[in-house]
Amino acid sequence: MANLASTYRNQGRWDAAEELEVQVMETSKKKLGAGHPSTLTSLNNLAFTLKGQGLINKAISLIEDCYRLQQVVLGPRHPYTISSYEALATWRLEAIELSSC
Repeated sequence: MANLASTYRNQGRWDAAEELEVQVMETSKKKLGAGHPSTLTSLNNLAFTLKGQGLINKAISLIEDCYRLQQVVLGPRHPYTISSYEALATWRLEAIELSSC
């Protein structure tokens, strides 16, 4: 399901991607736990989909949660943690720019 959601996201089929990503994330949380690396990946993917839909504040909230958990689970220097940090910083700047328009 995660691969199909990724395909939808890459095609710009945001609603279909979001629906699957929510299912993947919820299933992963139940089966593996909120801090499992696979759950964190699904959380990250959902954040990117929300960003693609223009839901920047929701995306920022999710990527913040993801980043905090990744720091603990994966460590601050892990490539996924750094990637989430970069997305968070970029999205916050975009949100500031959007609010000033």
